Amino acid sequence: MLETLDSHPDCPVDEAEYRRLLGFPPGYAPGERAHELAAGARRWFAEHGRPWVYLREADVDATAGALRLDGTGFDSKPLHELFGRADARRAALVAVSAGAACEDHARRLWEEGKPDEYFFLEVFGSAVVEHLVAAASGRICDLAERDGLMAIPHYSPGYAGWDVADQNRLFDLIARGCRRPWPGPLAVLPSGMLRPKKSLLAVFGLAARTTRALAAPRLVPCEPCAFSPCRYRRAPYRPGPPRLDGEPAPAPPAAPHTARRPLARDARYSVNGRALRKWAGERVRLERRGDGSVAACFRFDGTTCANLGQPLAFDYHVVLSPPAAGYTILAADCRPAPGDQGHTRMCAYLTDGPALLRTIAAGPPLLGRPLDDVLAWVRPAAPSGCHCQPESRVHKWGLALEAIHYALAHAGADPVAAPAADPVSTLP
Repeated sequence: MLETLDSHPDCPVDEAEYRRLLGFPPGYAPGERAHELAAGARRWFAEHGRPWVYLREADVDATAGALRLDGTGFDSKPLHELFGRADARRAALVAVSAGAACEDHARRLWEEGKPDEYFFLEVFGSAVVEHLVAAASGRICDLAERDGLMAIPHYSPGYAGWDVADQNRLFDLIARGCRRPWPGPLAVLPSGMLRPKKSLLAVFGLAARTTRALAAPRLVPCEPCAFSPCRYRRAPYRPGPPRLDGEPAPAPPAAPHTARRPLARDARYSVNGRALRKWAGERVRLERRGDGSVAACFRFDGTTCANLGQPLAFDYHVVLSPPAAGYTILAADCRPAPGDQGHTRMCAYLTDGPALLRTIAAGPPLLGRPLDDVLAWVRPAAPSGCHCQPESRVHKWGLALEAIHYALAHAGADPVAAPAADPVSTLP
């Protein structure tokens, strides 16, 4: 049974992957300030980062309608199906972390009023975790080769179809069988979130290296994996659009000359249905443009996390492609509603207001993806009314996109048409 611990893994984060996570579009050349911030994050991590990787093998029982790893059951249908398709009879349990030092230093940067430095280091920590997981896949293939096995794509609690609450059970399983102390702290909060947050628990199936398995694209982890060099690569790397931690991979493109299906009226949302109905009627505005695109706006009303909970309002503007193109998100923007003053009393705004507003407006999720993808997007639950923390901002984007999806899927008629306009330049 394999078990390895690497307390000093190399982390040569690919520049293109780092830019992807920062939200820069492919081919975009960042300016001098962005280069300076990115280089600073790399330099700090090279000197002070403490990443580590642990993995061990586990027995698999997938015969009883549910998946059991070393006797512990996990009620995840996608994970069970993935192991079934690959006929995986063994698994590798993996824990990776960018280290507590990265999170601690990022927090100090924020407290010192350096939001740009904070953001670039936070994203670099995410890029390190992605690199460590990709490298672990290659390492597992290497270790399993003697038995004619290969790693199939990993799955983690919080991914579509696997409740993040299972993070605690998976952590206990990994820690229970660990015979070597980890070089850094790792804990699971009651919510299922990890601390340090730039960490990941994952399960890799180990499948026989058969011709059938090698030919099955969904069983080969190479296409979404940027790890290089890797002597086990079996397919070229095909990067997708920017994704947030836990965000699902994009769906395959529709066949040529075929329209995408309308948004499903019976979709399963993370938001309560009664709340969505109320928001669709009171907080969502839809407008069909002459070119077929749709302009949508969601009004979020919340309160600050300080100053006795002052009311605030933000507008989420989204431009969507025509229905035949799958309501693809063409542009998106978030900013304080006209006349709102509550945002100026958020604790993060008091530290550096203009930088916070730039951060809130930058990098909207699912850009270039169909609106339907919000239904499978796993994101942290951070229901506070302010926009101070990244998790809170991501949570609110989820609310806005689900409310817009519901309003469109349940509209009695097409939104009111308006003159054609450039879908990006018309955002306020």
